[in-house]
Amino acid sequence: MANDHSYLLDNRQREAGVRFDALAELFDPWTLEHLERLGPARGWHCWEVGAGGPSVPAALARRVGPDGRVLVTDIDTTWLDGLAAPARGSSARIEVHRHDVAADEPPQGPFDLVHARLVLVHVTGRAEALRRMASAVRPGGLLVIEDADPALQPLACPDERGPAEELANRIRRGFRALLAERGADLAFGRTLPALLRAAGLTDVHAEGYFPVTSPACRRLEAATVRQLRDQLITGQGIAPADLDRHLENLATTELDVTTAPLITAWARRPA
Repeated sequence: MANDHSYLLDNRQREAGVRFDALAELFDPWTLEHLERLGPARGWHCWEVGAGGPSVPAALARRVGPDGRVLVTDIDTTWLDGLAAPARGSSARIEVHRHDVAADEPPQGPFDLVHARLVLVHVTGRAEALRRMASAVRPGGLLVIEDADPALQPLACPDERGPAEELANRIRRGFRALLAERGADLAFGRTLPALLRAAGLTDVHAEGYFPVTSPACRRLEAATVRQLRDQLITGQGIAPADLDRHLENLATTELDVTTAPLITAWARRPA
């Protein structure tokens, strides 16, 4: 329904784990390159917002070392179990808590680094949530927000050269419609620089990343379609046979399917 603003891609479903693994393969190199260039340093206190999976907080923990702290939060911590265990190979203090960045006050800080990836695009009160994150950054510290901009490049297959690509793009249009019905801002990524400035931050930068094709793109697409199968059928009128054909194309051909562009924006809280 158009007034249902609950999260479309439920973390409790089995396919969510496949999605998190594919997202990590696609975006972790880009994300970690930026984080390592900006920080964190040993001893930093970091807040990873809406982590979903464990890969980025585990990397932060290795960077901050035994004197640092990594607070990991999400509204659903299903896929974060065991993150704080010593077997992760880091002596940093890792804490995992349930937290809704759109509704709850920021956790006790301040933090040297606050980071969120693919979180705010799904939050209806996204500007207020960003303000809450900015308020948790220490003077001189960093806020790094990475989010999608599906409207910037809306196609699953930019090279629509045949029936398989046309079908993929039709299904992607259905997915985008479902996101919009749940309150997602499909043009959100491009607004991040202005939102960071409005939150009182300075030294604002932003860059975009756009994976054109890879096996991880195909795995992410297949997991998303399986997870949303019922909604695509009942809410968007896509035939079950078409979904099955699309999944077969993803499994048996090198379909050049992509994701929405990821915009990475960062800024500092004035000292």
